Amino acid sequence: MSVITKNLKPLWEQLTLPFVTYLGKLKVNPNTLTLLGIVFSAFSVPFLATGKFLLGGILVLFGALCDALDGHLARTSKKVSKFGALLDSTLDRVGDFLPLMGLALYFAEKLLWLSVALLNILFWFLVSYTKARMEGLGVKKPIGGLFERTERLAVLIFSLVTGWVELGLIVTLVGSAITFLQRVYMGYRELE
Repeated sequence: MSVITKNLKPLWEQLTLPFVTYLGKLKVNPNTLTLLGIVFSAFSVPFLATGKFLLGGILVLFGALCDALDGHLARTSKKVSKFGALLDSTLDRVGDFLPLMGLALYFAEKLLWLSVALLNILFWFLVSYTKARMEGLGVKKPIGGLFERTERLAVLIFSLVTGWVELGLIVTLVGSAITFLQRVYMGYRELE
C-alpha cells in the first residue's frame, strides 16, 4: 500500500462510513459496486476517444469511487469473500485499461502520444503483475512503490478534468515505470 493510500484510507473510510452504512442497509452487494465501477469506466471510453476529456474524466472518477467503496462496504456489511477479492482485483485491471484505451483511440493518428498511452497500459499492468507474482512466490513483506493504483488514477483523473492529458500521461508513465523497477528490485532482494 502506498504512503498516500495508507495515510488517507482511515480518513476516507471515516468520511464515507455513513454512505457505506446506508448501502449496507439497502442490502447492496459489494460486488455490485465493483461491477458498477466497470460500467462507468466503459462509458468513459467513447468520450475519451472523441476528446471529451471532462466528461470522460468524471466517468472515470465515478468508476474509481465505486472501486474505493466496494471493499469498505464488504468489510462493514461483513460480506468479505475470496471471490469478491478476486473479482475486485481482476476488474481493477479492466478499469485501468478502459480509459487508457479511450486515450489510445483519441491519439491513434499521433504516433508519439499513442505510444505513450500504450506504454502506460504496459506499465500499469506490470506494476500490478509484479506484486501478484511476488506474493505468489511467497514474499510476505508489504509490496509498495512510488506510484500505485491510487496515485495513477488520481493523476489520470486530474489530467482529464483539467485538460492536461499529455502531461498526465507522461507523469503516470514515468511513475509506473519507476514503481515497476522498484518492485522488481524488491523482488530481487526478497527472493535471492
